[in-house]
Amino acid sequence: MPTHVDGSAREVSMEYVRGKRSGGLGLEVFDPAPVAVTVSRGPSHRLIYTNAVFQSIFGDRPLGVPIREAFDDLVEENSSAYFTLLDEVLRTGKPVNVSEAPVTMVYSGTGLQERFFTFGLSEIFLDDGDRGVLQVFVEVTAQVTSAQRVQALSEERFRLLQRYKSLGRVGTQMVWVTAATGGVNEPSPGWQKVTGQSWEEFRGDGWLRALHPDDVEPTIASWSRAVEEVTPLWEHVYRLRLTDGTYRHFKVRAVPVREGDVVAEWVGTCADIEQQWQENRRQELLDRATEATADITRLEEMLTALANVIVPELADGCVIYLLPESADRPADAPLVVHRIAGAVRSGLPERPARNEESIGTSRALADVVRHRRPVHILFPPGQPPPGIALADTESWLIDAAANSMVLVPVIVDGTVAAVVSASVCGERPVISATDAALIGQTFDHAHTPLSNAIEFRRTQRVALALQHSLLPDPPVVPDLQIVARYRPSPAAAEVGGDWYDCFLLHDGTTVLTIGDVAGHDLPSAVAMSQIRNMLRGLSIDRQEPPGEILRRLDNAMGTLYSEETATCVLARVERASDRLPRLNYSVAGHPPPLLVDHDGDSRFLDEAPNHLLGLLYDRPRDSAVEPLPPRSTLLLYTDGLVERPGENLGDGLERLRRHAASLAREPLESFCDRLLTELNFGGKDDIAMIALRLPAAPSGDPGPLPRRAA
Repeated sequence: MPTHVDGSAREVSMEYVRGKRSGGLGLEVFDPAPVAVTVSRGPSHRLIYTNAVFQSIFGDRPLGVPIREAFDDLVEENSSAYFTLLDEVLRTGKPVNVSEAPVTMVYSGTGLQERFFTFGLSEIFLDDGDRGVLQVFVEVTAQVTSAQRVQALSEERFRLLQRYKSLGRVGTQMVWVTAATGGVNEPSPGWQKVTGQSWEEFRGDGWLRALHPDDVEPTIASWSRAVEEVTPLWEHVYRLRLTDGTYRHFKVRAVPVREGDVVAEWVGTCADIEQQWQENRRQELLDRATEATADITRLEEMLTALANVIVPELADGCVIYLLPESADRPADAPLVVHRIAGAVRSGLPERPARNEESIGTSRALADVVRHRRPVHILFPPGQPPPGIALADTESWLIDAAANSMVLVPVIVDGTVAAVVSASVCGERPVISATDAALIGQTFDHAHTPLSNAIEFRRTQRVALALQHSLLPDPPVVPDLQIVARYRPSPAAAEVGGDWYDCFLLHDGTTVLTIGDVAGHDLPSAVAMSQIRNMLRGLSIDRQEPPGEILRRLDNAMGTLYSEETATCVLARVERASDRLPRLNYSVAGHPPPLLVDHDGDSRFLDEAPNHLLGLLYDRPRDSAVEPLPPRSTLLLYTDGLVERPGENLGDGLERLRRHAASLAREPLESFCDRLLTELNFGGKDDIAMIALRLPAAPSGDPGPLPRRAA
């Protein structure tokens, strides 16, 4: 409704009102009312609407002017009371009813005359948020003048009066009426215009057949509860099928019409809220995408979280293909993508496991990457056209009876980093253009975290390659098995300070060492590499106890790396011609070595503890000797294997001891791998380990050496 209406021409105002039909029927919903209706706006009671019955009784009154001016022929004794009632209704919001009131004025075609009216005044909320007064008049002159006054209007006329008064509380949109029990009992031209349902199709519970199948049961439950409990205002949202077969969201509002304490009927309206609903849904999905990607650094986890936002809200299946990072790939080279993440609605076939596949098998996917634009494809259920998907996805589309698919490029920092393939299956409506665009917006909204995750992944891969280049492969030693493992931190992108080493001295003695330089960055890794190389040189330089070698290393660090601290275990596997092998070792602030017998007995070697490197220079350090039983396993490891946030280190060490004991007879490769996978839960640090297994005892072996200090 306009804020100001030109009072010189009612036709102008009504033309404007009728022009609002695209957003709702407006005040013209009162046009067919069999009673006189007028509406005024604001505290000045500016007249903005009169229907045909009103005009036939009171004449064609000018719109846009205060009612005092429009009805300047109303005699004073009537007007003062009437205008007082208008002010009261607008001030309090409470309706007012007046029965058989005399009104003296100039009537259409009769001149000055006294007539009698029963009328009701009630507050109405106008489309622009302003308030006004809805005035409904029923003439009762004949009854009064013929001495046939009655205490109430006829049931039908009274119900009409109450119904149109009730409309002021629910708005002025598409109107429908039901019986007190909830079944539609009157035609609704507005409903028929929107849905195409005839009166026969609409009546009773037939209106439910115009609802989206997924909305029928929730609507029945909500409406039945409102009718049973006589809810003062029923509000609900459902999807209506329009005449073109599409669905749009409508908000329905209804109120009971009472005759005394009894509900006579329900009157309600429907308003198209599709645009508002889509915007709310869009914002909700974007908020979910923000929440899903918060505090995630790994790209695989982030894309999986986004796929779970898409499914099942927008699609039944979603798979995300990661493109290679190389920017200098030849133009004619085949492009291989990696299926990195996905999600499937419950009840549908599972997606195949992650793999790599040439993009050349899907022309549609290649077009998305080449042109950087989405591709939207509709097809009969389970019959995808050739070339729209990779081989594994095409099989899934057939098995899941998919009926549509959208391929969306994920552009990060100006480059197509990934492609999202989303599908809808079975009887579910095909992916709409709106939903296809929303899938793209969801990933665009996550641009910053995706960019960070891609950079994290790239940096971590480079760091891991650097770390592996700094960590040597163990040497091949007759009769000894040696296995080394390294796993980078899942939470850090840069190279760490963990290291291990294994080498042979000139006499064939095997040296094992493991350590950790404080820090998790490139300078720490450089220091780690140089400290490890110094330790190797000092170990080869002269034959002396491991504790003395660590003392000399500590002195060198004081000169070359005075700002660094490190932990370390240095151990030599020494052999004697008539004795079993023994371990000569020293520990500098590092978790103690673990020795596991073939029978499962396990113990930590804690006879030679010393302070860590880089704190107290040129201090004596202890060494110890431990016999190594046949087929036993020696494990050196960094603290990432045993430390957990908020947990006592002793608990982590005990957990390692028990688990290693249970794996005593596992092959050494499996022993190390299972420790990594089965103990590495919740840890945030790098893990390095090196394990050594002794051979079986030769026949005639004289037995182990006793333990002693070196």
